[in-house]
Amino acid sequence: MHLASGVLLSLCVLGAVWFPSVPWLCSVSLGLVFCLVWRGSWKNIHVAVRTIKRDLVCLAVILRVRYSLYCNLRNKSTIPSLFARTVTLHPHKPALIYEATGEVWSFKQLQERCHAVAHWALAQGWAEGDVVALYMESRPLVVALWLGLAMVGVEAAHINYNLRQHSLLHCIRVSGARAMVFGAEMTEAVAEVIGSLQTDMVLFRSGKQEDEEKLCNVYIQSLDNLLARSPAHPPRYKPRKEFNDRLFYIYTSGTTGMPKAAIVVHSRYYRIAAFGFHSFGLRRDDIIYSCLPLYHSAGTIMGVGQCLLFGVTVVIRRKFSASRFWDDCVKHNCTVIQYIGEICRYLLAQPVRPSEARHRVRVAFGNGLRPSVWEEFVQRFRIQRVGEFYGATECNCSLINMDGKVGACGFSSRILPNIYPIRLIRVKEDNRELLRDSEGLCIPCLPGEPGMLVGRISDNDPLRRFDGYADKHSTTKKIAHNVFKMGDSAYVSGDVLVMDEYGYMYFRDRSGDTFRWRGENVSTTEVEGVLSRLLGHTDVAVYGVSVPGVEGKAGMAALAPPGGRIDLDSFLTGVQKALPSYARPVFLRLMPSVDTTGTFKIQKMRLQREGYKPQHTGEKIYFLNSCAGRYEAITNELYNDIMEGKVSL
Repeated sequence: MHLASGVLLSLCVLGAVWFPSVPWLCSVSLGLVFCLVWRGSWKNIHVAVRTIKRDLVCLAVILRVRYSLYCNLRNKSTIPSLFARTVTLHPHKPALIYEATGEVWSFKQLQERCHAVAHWALAQGWAEGDVVALYMESRPLVVALWLGLAMVGVEAAHINYNLRQHSLLHCIRVSGARAMVFGAEMTEAVAEVIGSLQTDMVLFRSGKQEDEEKLCNVYIQSLDNLLARSPAHPPRYKPRKEFNDRLFYIYTSGTTGMPKAAIVVHSRYYRIAAFGFHSFGLRRDDIIYSCLPLYHSAGTIMGVGQCLLFGVTVVIRRKFSASRFWDDCVKHNCTVIQYIGEICRYLLAQPVRPSEARHRVRVAFGNGLRPSVWEEFVQRFRIQRVGEFYGATECNCSLINMDGKVGACGFSSRILPNIYPIRLIRVKEDNRELLRDSEGLCIPCLPGEPGMLVGRISDNDPLRRFDGYADKHSTTKKIAHNVFKMGDSAYVSGDVLVMDEYGYMYFRDRSGDTFRWRGENVSTTEVEGVLSRLLGHTDVAVYGVSVPGVEGKAGMAALAPPGGRIDLDSFLTGVQKALPSYARPVFLRLMPSVDTTGTFKIQKMRLQREGYKPQHTGEKIYFLNSCAGRYEAITNELYNDIMEGKVSL
């Protein structure tokens, strides 16, 4: 039975991929025939009818990207060599537009600036494998720096420009950087750590020389002057690096600890950018608006990668501005926008303005678009296509939502499960430990059952590689063995998702973002979506806090309501209608703003540590008195009563 279905499946795939002129109806018909063999269930036939077109379109994209990866691997391509090929196709077309100044770099000009960087790097005596830390706000120069360094085999470490002091030092040290380039706007931050840097660290600054006195005792070289004197022609040096060698480092957000330096190889950069281009219907004449930080993979790979590899024009904005977003899109005739995290919610919270009805944007792609705002975002801003995806810089189990299924971050084929070997596996509810069967293998989840997303690792397959982090211990912690079969290994994402009967995947929460209360599991992500919507899309952080003598963790929500005020009675009424009793926040914390990372991920560690003890910062903390049916301000006396178990929760 399985052999027959496998043969028939192969015929279906070949017919759909290699003979694109055949109508989709034929593909669906072939799928139906296949399903009659596949387990002989009418339910499976129903699933196949609903998903065969989606799955074969995705398969065609996978085969296309896989073939390109194979060719580039055989040709020993690198991102700089692929970019050089793009330049020859349209040297005078705008490549990067810097929104802050209106400066436009053509593909030829970008290449010449990269050459200048390459010559500068060679003049410093750096060798292949050396690392240079980049610490500056988003601008076209960031692209020229890491790409120019890559032309001579030097690796960049993209450091989050929001980091300071200990976190900044950690990121510099873990990368093993020999030098650091920083923007003039980061001078004060650099001055705070200058005494703790290694003595042979070479420093370069770009931008206007402000705050000179803060670094008066340290030798800082002007990068702008050095690059202005560097030749614009290609360097004679030919690097030994190939397609699977290191390109640069990108750091994790550090929401649950210190940031980790994820290794990005040339093939991974290509894979991420290529899947985005082919999956979301992007075109070479598109203009992408990107306000995402270039120290993050979404901005520098998924966004800028479309420029370097496919000739798309990218508008770079220094920092995200909700009030200027649509004005910028109209000004630059943008046809595609990028989003991440909470950007879509921030845009919805803005008052209606004329520019949001005059833009030409047809595609919005990114990750983290909450189901609670998805449809409202599409309808209000007239977005024709949403390309939601799931993935981390380092992961090998990325997902793509190709057909705009509301709320889904991607899918896994129910009828072609082995084409892309990922899986949701069962984990323990309390500590997320992987559960195993009697043979020692992980247990796959059924549709509707939440589980940990994993991806099979294969070092010989660019789609299945896991290159890990600069720190080997961090790499080892993300790998599990004996997952799909004995002797294999898999990347463990740390994220819990749930799959429906058609294979669509829905993000549930990250490890540590679920807590148990009243015998039920509470997803912080889901509760945050509900509360944010009740408050007009404001910032909300939900987390569990321990209460002495009580099993589990009580829900607590940190809120930043508009104007700093909230009608607690109306809010509670809305909460009671929208959430089950166990998911309603027991504690509230009203704050002027909720801490977020540079990519709008909410930081909760400090909030969890401080708990519900009354603060002395002007913030107010409230307790849900279930007997009185209202939120009451927590005083020192009430706090002590809760800690001593005198108050019933």
